[in-house]
Amino acid sequence: MARKPKSNTGNQPLVREGTATYEVRSMAEVFSLAFKSLSVEDQGAFLERLLNDPELYEEVADAVIAIEGRSEPSRPYEEFAEELRRSGRL
Repeated sequence: MARKPKSNTGNQPLVREGTATYEVRSMAEVFSLAFKSLSVEDQGAFLERLLNDPELYEEVADAVIAIEGRSEPSRPYEEFAEELRRSGRL
């Protein structure tokens, strides 16, 4: 018998894996809490493993760039594309 998905009361995206459905933010909080409960040595070992995996390293690097760019001003894509067209790069 298939499980009925949980209702999404917030605006958090739902992830479905097999028959389990969960909110992304709540799963992230679980992992964060688990990481914080590790000893400093185990945290370092986990981060070392994470960064030694080329695919995961790229994901972490992308996340860091996104977090660092949060405070930067944004502009519409159309404006950016027009600038590239004017400069001959698009």
